[in-house]
Amino acid sequence: MNTCSRCVLPESFPGIAFDEQGVCNYCRTIPLPDAAEKASHLQRFESLLDENRGRHVYDVLLAYSGGKDSTYTMMVLKKRYHLNILAFTFDNGFVSAQAKLNILHMTDSLGVTSVMVRPPLPLMRKAFATAAEKDIYSPKTLDRASSICTTCIGFVKSMILKTALVYDIPLVAYGWSPGQAPISSAVMKTNPRLQRITQRTVRDPLLSAVGEELGTYFLNETDLGIPAERWPTNIHPLAFMEYDEERIIREISDMGWVKPADTDPNSTNCLLNALANYLHRRRFNYHPYAWEIAGIVRSGSMTRGEGLAKVTQDEDMNMVRYAAEALKIKV
Repeated sequence: MNTCSRCVLPESFPGIAFDEQGVCNYCRTIPLPDAAEKASHLQRFESLLDENRGRHVYDVLLAYSGGKDSTYTMMVLKKRYHLNILAFTFDNGFVSAQAKLNILHMTDSLGVTSVMVRPPLPLMRKAFATAAEKDIYSPKTLDRASSICTTCIGFVKSMILKTALVYDIPLVAYGWSPGQAPISSAVMKTNPRLQRITQRTVRDPLLSAVGEELGTYFLNETDLGIPAERWPTNIHPLAFMEYDEERIIREISDMGWVKPADTDPNSTNCLLNALANYLHRRRFNYHPYAWEIAGIVRSGSMTRGEGLAKVTQDEDMNMVRYAAEALKIKV
């Protein structure tokens, strides 16, 4: 299969085209942030922290999975910027045991308050099994994440917003890599109108396919009726800070974070990821992390060879079968 000569996107990726040098249209048209743009976002970010520090019960609500990127983000927010953090973990029932130990250890070590929400496991199994077996989302929705991950992050984003609104927390932080979100959205005010659009792409098809009982994990009309000025600002610090995966792992490991041995190479917290990747590749013929890894390669934070290794390595079938059996589906 042909692959972009500059990043890692394959010829099977939606909308891709190559020039005579084998460079894809995404590499040619997506602008990379330069030092000045990153500095501008950093200044805006730090000004936002100064405006809000100490004025609310918590300065920032962090979406904390226990993985390497969200752990490093928490460390930066606490040690470098001295923020009062509430770390929010959505336990989907398939969080690695080591990831849970990392959550406990790292929040204790950094002096961060932690809260975990864990829906009933049968309900989560039903949601993920449905997402795995049925085409409930549009293909466009799945360009950058598998169906299982899309389902999970839908829960996470909604529960994060619910929590921020209830506790009047002004900032919501995510540990997204430079390839997951563009720098243009690295500091962005949320609002009810945007959330209504977002929920139509994930919540509505999910509730239609699985059941209305999942509605409690998404924003309702009362939540969406809260005035826009009370809604938090999303921040993604890794989009404009130096991103070096090896250094990140080294720094958090020095604090006692341990990489799980039971997750696939593209996850450091979730036991479903190998199955999610396997099913996505079988259906679409490209890796669901291809877009993210391509962005990291373009940014210079990862070599093309390293990126290709991540998106071409076959899944560990023991991990795939474990997850499939847990969801009671066939692979």
